[in-house]
Amino acid sequence: MLDRDGKPVPEAVVVVYPGGTGGTSPSLLQANPTIEQEKMRFVPAVTVVEPGATVRFTNQDRWDHHVRGAAAGLAAAAGTANSGFELRLAGKADGKPANSFEVKLDTPGVVLLSCHLHGSMRGHVFVTDSGWTLKTDADGIARFAGVPDGAAQVRVWHAEQLIDLPRKALNVVPGPVLDTVQLSVVPRVRRAPPAAPPTAPGGPMGGYSQGPAGHLQQVAHRH
Repeated sequence: MLDRDGKPVPEAVVVVYPGGTGGTSPSLLQANPTIEQEKMRFVPAVTVVEPGATVRFTNQDRWDHHVRGAAAGLAAAAGTANSGFELRLAGKADGKPANSFEVKLDTPGVVLLSCHLHGSMRGHVFVTDSGWTLKTDADGIARFAGVPDGAAQVRVWHAEQLIDLPRKALNVVPGPVLDTVQLSVVPRVRRAPPAAPPTAPGGPMGGYSQGPAGHLQQVAHRH
């Protein structure tokens, strides 16, 4: 995976739709992943799951965070998004476990994660419709093994590629098959997280008080 300038792109999502027979869809994805809110970030920035997966959100910071999940991209603009979910997680107290909450995601699509309390925080959950789905590594490579021979289609998604690229036809043959996809954008480099302030229990933005542990607001599971 390359950007517009020909440089490798990590954390892009590559989806393969095999057209051949034989082989089984692999278990490439973690069934119930955890997304941390840590140092004013969603970690990892991109999480890939299959429909029906349960995602756990955990707040590792000392201050409160909010989590809002809503459809991303054209699905949101078209008004076809699911109801999404919202919750608030109290900050982690010294010597105590971090507060967490679980959300089940049933519908394929891209979920944009944000925090109302800290507007710079962004993340994504890619709910895939194919078991053959991986993220690219630091070298911009996604390695698949055992894809059935024959005609296939490849879809590529990246958070900063606002208009989805068309699916690409690929002929899978015995032996290694190498294919390259180039984005039309140059993704921004993710900046290092800011240092935590010595005071202000409300976090770097301040201005709000911590609620009781595990306090939730307007929680709605995604269906």
